[in-house]
Amino acid sequence: MASLRPSFLLLSIIPTILILCADFACCNTGRRTGDGMDTDFSGFSVPLEHSFEVDDVSRFRVRGALQLRGGRETSVSLSQSQLSEEDRNTLKEVAAVDGLYKIRVPRVSLSTDRQTERQMDGYLTAFVRACSLVESHLSDVITLHTDVSGYLIGVSIVTIPGACRGTEVEDEVDLEAFNTTLTVIAPTNAPQPETALFIERMDIEHEKRGKPQEQKSFFAKYWYLILGGAIFLMASSSAQPSAGGAEEQQS
Repeated sequence: MASLRPSFLLLSIIPTILILCADFACCNTGRRTGDGMDTDFSGFSVPLEHSFEVDDVSRFRVRGALQLRGGRETSVSLSQSQLSEEDRNTLKEVAAVDGLYKIRVPRVSLSTDRQTERQMDGYLTAFVRACSLVESHLSDVITLHTDVSGYLIGVSIVTIPGACRGTEVEDEVDLEAFNTTLTVIAPTNAPQPETALFIERMDIEHEKRGKPQEQKSFFAKYWYLILGGAIFLMASSSAQPSAGGAEEQQS
């Protein structure tokens, strides 16, 4: 009976060790057991479309998708597919005739809290010269502008570099995958005016201006008295010598 106790203790310890190892493995993956996999159920996607045609007639097709994830702060990422051989040839033809490369996104909200309000209200469109996109080896910067409620109100695209220099792209591999930098710009509140400090400065300026105004008003108010006194002094000083001269003549 005594020999069975160590075996029983050993069997009870082994499951505990296995459980601890399983928990440690979950921590290494960055997820806990109840978190589940990252799927589209935690957010939604917005299509990104592009168009580049030799005849400059827009025929938009899917380029990728904007993946939105909810949380403390809504994060936006971009997943894109590679260009096919036909698309690469078409893009080079459009660049040769100095055509345009266009993109568009639907006018929707980027806030995951408004998934029930995802009715599209038209599209937002931007474009660059196709030659600049080819010479940049499909390196571009896409900026999404939103309002205070999270709705898209603008989109822009620039290439790096942005100028067309006539450089030929010989390697087709350079035109397979996009190298895109995605930026989302939301409006920020303007700083509040420092009303108290402004009023204090105005009071100080009024005090500085008040002193010379008081001096000016004193002279303006009593100038005639000062002028009359000066004239009286001049008249009295000129009358004294003339009186002395008359007495000498009488003697």
